[in-house]
Amino acid sequence: MTQVAENAAGTGELALLADLVSGGDVVVLSGAGLSTESGIPDYRGETGRRRRAEPMTYQAFTGSEAARRRYWARAHLGRRHMAAARPNAGHRAVAELQRRGLLAGIITQNVDGLHQAAGADGVIELHGSLDRVVCLGCGQRTPRGRLEARLRDANPGFEARAEAINPDGDAVIPDEAAAAFRVVPCERCGGVLKPDVVFFGENVPPARVRDCYALTGAAGALLVLGSSLAVLSGYRFVRHAARHGVPVAIVNRGATRGDEHAAVRLDAPLGATLTALLGELGR
Repeated sequence: MTQVAENAAGTGELALLADLVSGGDVVVLSGAGLSTESGIPDYRGETGRRRRAEPMTYQAFTGSEAARRRYWARAHLGRRHMAAARPNAGHRAVAELQRRGLLAGIITQNVDGLHQAAGADGVIELHGSLDRVVCLGCGQRTPRGRLEARLRDANPGFEARAEAINPDGDAVIPDEAAAAFRVVPCERCGGVLKPDVVFFGENVPPARVRDCYALTGAAGALLVLGSSLAVLSGYRFVRHAARHGVPVAIVNRGATRGDEHAAVRLDAPLGATLTALLGELGR
């Protein structure tokens, strides 16, 4: 029977979650809701419902030079906001759970690197990372910082004003500002550079998917944090865990696609709930 805590983590529900996590071998599956307390918006949660952002698709990026110019202009400006984000209490709690030896792995749908910044290691970045850039021609991966320096050199005086910041790290700016932006090619082969993230319409690398299936199928429990599970790329691992008899716990603001599979379900703030979980486990 699913246990649901509406709006706050009640004592009983928190105890159920602590009991599940205390058994160890827990796999964490985190989504954008875990990073909203760090100031990074999401597409489907509370911040997402207040915006009309349309994410860049792989087909648009690869099929149009104008789309790439618009993306990199917006991403170059939005990078400042993403780079300023810091881990919140939720990220720190996950890292602490790992330090206590209770986690078998961490899978994140986020591309912000905040799990690692909080001290977690061995994180599987399901959708890649904004800290890297990949060439679609030769496949070379380079640090995002190197590209940012080249873009600054190619666009002296570029100071468009951001109207909003999107979850994938780009800023909403006037079309005319984006149209004048100069994009730089791969230094090795002259090919098209793309952030090393999985765009909408693009597939997660098969080997990465297999690793996630292996982790979730063998877990003592699957703990979903801050994800509506609306996208199949994350939801499939909840279904996989359920098929293998792995108990699923979900902490998220609002309903999720995976609620029917949850043995424990808390509708509560991530940072406060995970901090309280650590306290419960420490008793």
